[in-house]
Amino acid sequence: MPPALSSLAADLAGFAASLALWLGYQAFLRARLKRDPAYTLAGINVIARSAWIECVMRERRDILAVQTLRNSTMAATFLASTSIVLILGVLTVAAQSAGSGAVWHALNAFGATAPEVLLIKLMPLLLDLFAAFFAFSMSIRLFNHVGYMVALPADAHPAFTPRHVAAHLNRAGRYYSLGMRAYYLLVPLVFWLFGPHFMLAASVVLIAALHHLDRAPSVPHPSRPGP
Repeated sequence: MPPALSSLAADLAGFAASLALWLGYQAFLRARLKRDPAYTLAGINVIARSAWIECVMRERRDILAVQTLRNSTMAATFLASTSIVLILGVLTVAAQSAGSGAVWHALNAFGATAPEVLLIKLMPLLLDLFAAFFAFSMSIRLFNHVGYMVALPADAHPAFTPRHVAAHLNRAGRYYSLGMRAYYLLVPLVFWLFGPHFMLAASVVLIAALHHLDRAPSVPHPSRPGP
């Protein structure tokens, strides 16, 4: 096989292996959450948001609701704005790639080094950032809607019961989580610019870190001493 094709195959293999690891980890989380909804922090947050809506609408804690939703909206707004800034940065790198290709490939021992390949590698970065922007924008939209719903009495309309409002809030939370996942996925995609071996190593490290960070902290049984 010609060296150019061999290098391109190494890039594709590294990308495919990293994608398989990422999808496998997400499938593992979904399977565990079906058996134990409290296995991850995301699952705990779904339960907590539902209970929070029930408490706020039943006890009419309007100020608490406004402050909490405002904080969530501000966090999503900041991350959505950061996505746009990063998109502009990636576009700038793409425009200057012709003159800086040698720098990007200085440590690339296995992958392709043609300038066109660098542009191809930047495309998944752009798509990932656009996905993050869309997810955070949708979470902002839903947080704003929940701000109106949560201020209504529980018996105002059948569509605005605590259960329905909690479904909207949890949907906003899922979009926020998707945006954060897109941010995490940037790590192996950035390392792919330096070579497929870096991408694969970054994917393994990222998934190992997420496996630790995603799990909900274990609470010791009342009859057992804590750590």
